[in-house]
Amino acid sequence: MGLRWWRNFCVVLAGVLLFFHGFCYSEKAPNYSFLQEASHAPPDLYYDYIIVGGGTAGCAMAATLSQNATVLVLERGGSPYGNPKITNLDSFFANILDNSPLSPSQFFISEDGVFNTRARVLGGGTALNAGFYSRASSDYVRSAGWEERLVEESYEWVEKKLVFRPPMLQWQSAVRDGLLEAGVLPYNGFTYDHLYGTKVGGTIFDHQDHRHTAADLLEYANPRNILVLLHATVEKIEFRLQGGSKPVAMGVIFKDEAGTRHSAYRKDSKSEIISSAGAIGSPQLLMLSGIGPEAHLKAHGIPIILDQPMVGQGMADNPMNALPIPSPRPVENSLIQVVGITTFGSFIEAASGSDIIRSWLRRPLEQSFNASEKAMKAVMTAALRGGVILEKIDGPISTGHLNLRSADPEDTPYVTFNYFKEPEDLRRCVDGMRTIIEVINSKSFSDFRFPDIPVQALIDLMVNAPVNLRPRHVSAAISLEHFCMDTVMTIWHYHGGCHVGRVVEPDYRVIGVDGLRVVDGSTFNGAPGTNPQATVMMLGRYVGEKILGQR
Repeated sequence: MGLRWWRNFCVVLAGVLLFFHGFCYSEKAPNYSFLQEASHAPPDLYYDYIIVGGGTAGCAMAATLSQNATVLVLERGGSPYGNPKITNLDSFFANILDNSPLSPSQFFISEDGVFNTRARVLGGGTALNAGFYSRASSDYVRSAGWEERLVEESYEWVEKKLVFRPPMLQWQSAVRDGLLEAGVLPYNGFTYDHLYGTKVGGTIFDHQDHRHTAADLLEYANPRNILVLLHATVEKIEFRLQGGSKPVAMGVIFKDEAGTRHSAYRKDSKSEIISSAGAIGSPQLLMLSGIGPEAHLKAHGIPIILDQPMVGQGMADNPMNALPIPSPRPVENSLIQVVGITTFGSFIEAASGSDIIRSWLRRPLEQSFNASEKAMKAVMTAALRGGVILEKIDGPISTGHLNLRSADPEDTPYVTFNYFKEPEDLRRCVDGMRTIIEVINSKSFSDFRFPDIPVQALIDLMVNAPVNLRPRHVSAAISLEHFCMDTVMTIWHYHGGCHVGRVVEPDYRVIGVDGLRVVDGSTFNGAPGTNPQATVMMLGRYVGEKILGQR
């Protein structure tokens, strides 16, 4: 009896000591001792895990792996902390529209003629996006082959640190009720789960309208085991070639902000290099390192490590179409809080407020070579007070590809998404736009629209606004099909390029080489749920736990 009591006491004591060990050694954002500029790094570093990209997946995985291993994170951007454009909800578009050299947002135009951006900051897309937090569907989890228990635990791990319930004021409430009137049923209340009908989801903006990012997940990290280098641009992964055997990833070459090169190497045979550089960055990095279509790499003078024609293939971006709605009464500044999850494959969301809507069309207007001052003023004035209701299609089915622009890692590749190439995607958009029209015409939404401005006028406004660089259909009476094709925009949910089963194994190891994984949205065959950030952060935690379990 005494021996059994002593054993139980020791187990409890060990658990308590482990808890307080983690508590005492954790650090709070933004005061991380392990965050430093890459220019301060020595010429050579050795770590158990080298993570390329401190973004949405990378931060979650780094924090997890640091519990039982040494971790080096190489982030090409800077810190999200202390930047009010990132922190404040009202600065959402000012943040995305910032084109300065050290901006967290790197602007590009896809080969489809659609304006887009990619994150260049610790925290990745969570430092730029509209904040909506919603999990993937249970069907998506099962089709990905993930363990449901660990998925649930990983989502909860994220949610405890940076997810909040939105306030749901007048505009968002009217959109919610309008969706119900339009038949997007049932009402599922406040939930993170992906359920057909209308719901209120989570947000990474707190009750003071301050953004939290994936960088906050580094509060979970063991500060003694992790180093995060900022403004560290990885140029390539280095491999050891052995006759007849797989190439082995040994380390990476990166340069700091001053252009000085450094090397980081795997510590031992158990160590790994993990690319979490995002849906554009990861396929680009593989190609720059010699893994990709042989002819394409040779054209850029890149030595071939592995001829892998599927790298960069299957790029997809969920097309977004929207209608701006001027309001006769003031509305709150709000980003995405409500979503209508339809049975026909379209998601309906909304944002509102003068500070947000004022900037909504600014970049398209400024980027268009044909936008006159008069046109800019007209559109900005119309959207000054009100909101925007948008639809984004599920999937999508249409896919494209990514090709290198050059061998310079700082050059965004050529990316083609082939919006609406598949007729089913176009049908989903048309059905989504019809639902938006029903919401606008609903009794629930009547207080927030001018009764003498017909929906057709709002459609005409969008058709005539240079929201992209795509050619327009010439038609006196534009159809919703033409509207979808002509006014397509991005909601920054692009994915693919390193698909599971084509480029990586189900455990995210790169096929055909050793010591290398890809863990980010480039591995997704379709977008997870309405908004991907929840699942990308979950994936970083999930794979991190899997890796630790194998050590």
